[in-house]
Amino acid sequence: MNQRKIGLTGGISTGKTTVSNYLANTYHLPILDADIYAREAVETGSPILNQISQRYGKEILLADGTLNRQKLGEIIFPNKEERLWLEQQIHPYVRQRFAEAMNQLPSNSTVILVIPLLFEAKLTNLVTEIWVVFVKEQQQIQRLMQRNNLTLEQAKARINSQMPLAEKCQKADVILDNSGSLEFLYQQIDAALNS
Repeated sequence: MNQRKIGLTGGISTGKTTVSNYLANTYHLPILDADIYAREAVETGSPILNQISQRYGKEILLADGTLNRQKLGEIIFPNKEERLWLEQQIHPYVRQRFAEAMNQLPSNSTVILVIPLLFEAKLTNLVTEIWVVFVKEQQQIQRLMQRNNLTLEQAKARINSQMPLAEKCQKADVILDNSGSLEFLYQQIDAALNS
């Protein structure tokens, strides 16, 4: 039997973490998270962080030598060219880490790959099915503003930097509607996993 590789995606602040936590806690499935690998890629002293500081100057680093994410966000979210440059540095590293992690798992296992930029980073070939977590745009904006303490403009810039949710839903094998209760979301996850 082949590995069932579920690519979990959606927009920023749609509830991917809620879904992956439920799958980990309820079904004890391994969760491989692109965001964790992306953070690893820019750890202090990493070649990728060095390239970032060469491009944007030392002020892109905090006093302790770590990446100033807020400052980087201000550069890349409004600027598509800079965002693409950054992704070209980080995505190959993330892809390699996914491959290494999947090789460690049994060949008949089910694994969840949480990849916010699944389509944008052209990583769909890593998965056997695609689940998209969906919320209405107004909910997404509210959640993001609250979670990241952003203005309306900042929240919209981040949302607009990703492929539209409606487009992701068209490419999905499963759409998880997270605009209702947690119970409603969990029922959809159970159904999708056992289908």
